[in-house]
Amino acid sequence: MNGPTSASLTERVDDELTPGRPDPRVSDVMLRRPKVLDAQATVDEARVALANDHVHMVLLSQGSTLVGTLVRADLPPPIQGSDQGSGPALPWSTLRNRTVPPATSADAARELLIDRGLRRLAVVDHDGTLLGLMCLKRTRTGFCSDEDVASRAQSQVLSRQAAD
Repeated sequence: MNGPTSASLTERVDDELTPGRPDPRVSDVMLRRPKVLDAQATVDEARVALANDHVHMVLLSQGSTLVGTLVRADLPPPIQGSDQGSGPALPWSTLRNRTVPPATSADAARELLIDRGLRRLAVVDHDGTLLGLMCLKRTRTGFCSDEDVASRAQSQVLSRQAAD
């Protein structure tokens, strides 16, 4: 048989994350299925997404390309009786200081997040293609996983069903 067996592939992956080895990269710990809004999303749609206390950053994309990020502080304050919320969110967004390449050390990205007072960084390749989301846990000691997010979403569904 040519090529590595599945067991040796697993061992290789495990070895990459063991102490004494180079630290994991952003691509090893990022969320691979982040929530994304289309670049045409409105301010109100961004506000709705950010109303979830687990959502700290809205990712705006055009196809697979990240074109903007929004945090709560980026959005204008709501104006009573105004249709401002129906306007596009993209002009309020930025990419500056909110992206990281996938090959960056996860520890370096963690320090960057802490230094910037953020908990999220969009992971993009050299062409701006959105690859994932770096998500620092509230404890700032580890990173969120796709499994964590899926489990929390399932718990919320079950809680809503129980309340009905």
